[in-house]
Amino acid sequence: MAAYSNAHLDLGTKAYNFALLDTASDALVSLTDVASSKATVIMFISNHCPYVQHILEELVEVAATYKAKGVNFVAISSNDAMTYPQDGPQQMKALALDYDFSFPYLYDQTQQVARMYEAECTPEFFVYDSKMRLAYHGQFDDSRPNNGKPITGNDLRAVLDALLSKQPVPKEQVPSVGCSIKWRDS
Repeated sequence: MAAYSNAHLDLGTKAYNFALLDTASDALVSLTDVASSKATVIMFISNHCPYVQHILEELVEVAATYKAKGVNFVAISSNDAMTYPQDGPQQMKALALDYDFSFPYLYDQTQQVARMYEAECTPEFFVYDSKMRLAYHGQFDDSRPNNGKPITGNDLRAVLDALLSKQPVPKEQVPSVGCSIKWRDS
């Protein structure tokens, strides 16, 4: 399993608008629908990636905990479902229902949203402040499959706690590491 690290996106960058199908509800969901006045987490994930599978249970817990505090979450899968059928809309819906996602799980069929956000891997986290400006772009925590470190979500939690308490976001932001986004052949 090859690990990929995400590129640096400038902090303060405004969130890009999107409108994608939520595979669980079959509803069209836009950035406006998920934007929060406190903080918004946009995460690129996929069903088949071992890095996502490794943190998924804790990720669902973190999302539920912070949703209760007014933070909104949205997950987006941009993988080529023709090459990776386990990342297709039906399988996404099944995963969202199996794990009882408290957030939409959107399908980026054209991969345009991933390109706008310059997403490179799964999982990859983008946290936006109350003005929808990028405050964090990095990892969930430093646990990886088989590295023995506990899955805590500490990096993401620290950012969300700072935003909720109107404190500065930690300056050190460790890039996400995971599976590369599976791009379609052009």
